[in-house]
Amino acid sequence: MQTEGGWNEGGKGLSVYDIRPATETTMDWHVAIDNFHDFETDFDWMKAMNMNMYRFQISWSRVCPDGDGDFNEEGIEFYSQMIDSLLARGIEPMICLYHFDMPLALAEKYNGFIDRHVMAAFVRYGKEMMQRFSNRVKWWLVFNEHNLYFTDEAFNISGYQKGERTISELYTIFHHTMLAHKQISAFLHETSDAKIGGMLAYTAVYPASNSPKDNLAVTRFNEFVFNNLNEAYTNGHYLESVLAFVKTQEIDMDWQTGDDIILARTTEDFIAFSYYRSCLLDASRITEEAAPNSYMNKGFKADENLPANEWGWSIDPDGFRNIMTTIYNRYKLPLFPVENGLGQREVWDGQHEIQDDLRISYHRQHILAMKDAMNDDGIKVLGYLGWGLIDIPSSQGDMEKRYGAIYVNRGNHELRDMKRVPKKSSHWFKKVFQSNGEVL
Repeated sequence: MQTEGGWNEGGKGLSVYDIRPATETTMDWHVAIDNFHDFETDFDWMKAMNMNMYRFQISWSRVCPDGDGDFNEEGIEFYSQMIDSLLARGIEPMICLYHFDMPLALAEKYNGFIDRHVMAAFVRYGKEMMQRFSNRVKWWLVFNEHNLYFTDEAFNISGYQKGERTISELYTIFHHTMLAHKQISAFLHETSDAKIGGMLAYTAVYPASNSPKDNLAVTRFNEFVFNNLNEAYTNGHYLESVLAFVKTQEIDMDWQTGDDIILARTTEDFIAFSYYRSCLLDASRITEEAAPNSYMNKGFKADENLPANEWGWSIDPDGFRNIMTTIYNRYKLPLFPVENGLGQREVWDGQHEIQDDLRISYHRQHILAMKDAMNDDGIKVLGYLGWGLIDIPSSQGDMEKRYGAIYVNRGNHELRDMKRVPKKSSHWFKKVFQSNGEVL
């Protein structure tokens, strides 16, 4: 929904994003950057920057308009053409099956992933896409930023339309998404030589002070929000600390007979993650009854000692390295950072090149930190994908929070001419990618 547009074309059904209106500071989702009508231009820019991989989502409602009904061959052909166009340019496709845009029909009828029918429909859709494309697409993800389904954000991205937003509902949504992930992952391993990984939204979390309570809160938060998923990905079960919390708090997460067998079916090939920033966790702001996976609701604190962008997102390349080293040493799976970038407000005057030096500095520092993790810490890293290297609206729909090396000439409320204009960083990326990170 952040790239395609074509919201009511090509046989596509409505998604929950298609009906969200524009606001004073955000766009609607009808056009995005209009890849539906012209993805070739952007692929040419990717090739010009020497990119050799592109991660994109298949829109569930484009290939299966109702989510659980007939498949739309026109929509499937759209993605087939995208894949062929990428491969023709020497760009490896990586497909993500779900990036928040639930088919509206399933959201309205079943309330999204809180219902096992939607879980089954998603597994059906995922298997169909793998049957169609795994001979050409060798890299797969199931859920974008899967751990968000274990935070309150789950109620905004899972198709959830109504309810009390209880902790049992939250744990049920998360459990259903993990069961779906495991079934889809097992299917790919059974039918293809392609690789699949779990993908998390990682933030480096530090204690706000040296107090034992702050340190304990960080440990508990990391266990629930990060390690619980990694444990399921690699060892096929949830952490005992999470299961103990479920038991003592009498949480109903819709655990059914055979769920343990599904969780244990397969191990992922790699762990993927997004990384943008770090933060502090202040235990004094957290109530005793709070679930560890909700600690950030009140305990979040910005680190004022670090530089940050306009939206308060800190710049912390050491956190990037620390995360990679910690994950790899614990789980021994190759790592794949698939989102990394810096949002900036930028205005093109129609003539002069945008001088996005801070973006260049951000990526340089993070790539250097990754190289240190690889060379000094012995971490196996499969690749590095920047986020939104062609401008796209942010996940909240703000086109003015730009991450790209290529400027797209549209605003939140004005489509303008949608022209693609290279920024200063595009020339830097071209040299970096051509040299595989040697020239920084």
